[in-house]
Amino acid sequence: MNENDFIFESSKLVSGSSSWESPSNIALIKYWGKYKNQQPKNPSISFTLTKSKTITKVRFRPKKKGEINNYSFLFKNSTKESFHKKIDKFFYEVEKYIPSIKYHFFEIESENTFPHSSGIASSASSMSSLALCLMDFEKISNPKISKPFFLKKASFLARLGSGSACRSIQGPMVSWGQSEFYKNSSQLFGTPLRKIDKVFESYQDSILIIDKQEKKISSSLGHKLMECNPYAENRFFQANKNINSIKNILEIGDIKNFIKIVESEALSLHAMMMTSSPSFILMKPNTLSIIDKVIKFRNSNSVPICYTLDAGSNIHLLYPKKYFKKIQTFIFNELLEFCQSDEFINDEVGIGAKKIVL
Repeated sequence: MNENDFIFESSKLVSGSSSWESPSNIALIKYWGKYKNQQPKNPSISFTLTKSKTITKVRFRPKKKGEINNYSFLFKNSTKESFHKKIDKFFYEVEKYIPSIKYHFFEIESENTFPHSSGIASSASSMSSLALCLMDFEKISNPKISKPFFLKKASFLARLGSGSACRSIQGPMVSWGQSEFYKNSSQLFGTPLRKIDKVFESYQDSILIIDKQEKKISSSLGHKLMECNPYAENRFFQANKNINSIKNILEIGDIKNFIKIVESEALSLHAMMMTSSPSFILMKPNTLSIIDKVIKFRNSNSVPICYTLDAGSNIHLLYPKKYFKKIQTFIFNELLEFCQSDEFINDEVGIGAKKIVL
């Protein structure tokens, strides 16, 4: 498919509402660096989560005479001016594929179940939930649209707002980015992986909140800095190699080698930040303390737990479901002191976004 396949022309004026909840995701193979058209410079794979999600409600109607703005926005029932620039850009990009949005006004209300802009992929959950609401808007004028195409276009639109958002529409695991090793992989939208071992379908993710503050350096700027990073090409080569290696690992349930690749990817991501110009560090001292304790715990207890991070200081602990109680004890006894306000989130791999019936 190409981008033109997603254009839907309609002059119909409609009114209605839509509400979706869409989860965050945690990348296993990281993407860091993108082209100007919001396409990745290397493919990625992620777990789709369940409890870390954004709930978005949208009411839409034809614009009134003289009405200029396209939308109003509330985050947790409050105005959030800092979000407007991103939403403005998103609507601008989406207009090419759903041109009729420019003739309508959208009342958007959104809330998260986890801290935003802190490295838990809040832009992925927020943009994917908004994209799904816009697809409901399109479906009123295009009622014959199939469910597979609905989800594919939702992923395509979500990518325009935040690259990783295209991986949050479906689950339990999604690839994004063209790869010769993955059938139907695409630069334009996320593709669910159909052949994975059952152990990964119920994998747990305990997210340790090291710092709830917004990141000093946004992911968008971090991606841009890869354009002149001296190690960028080596990193893209590594990611492509790892995405090939992890395919068989996921299919046969090879947890030992899964751990090796996932942790290597996390450290490589942050190494790219440290070697950018200007360089920046998103990890905190407590991040490193937890990593050290996780490695020691795994080696001394033979428990297959591993860590990963997105672009932030917070740590995701990944492990099979049968070790849940043992890992909870480990968190309470040894890791909680490193978490801000003793806060952590127990999440798990899920099936993707869900429509909310209003």
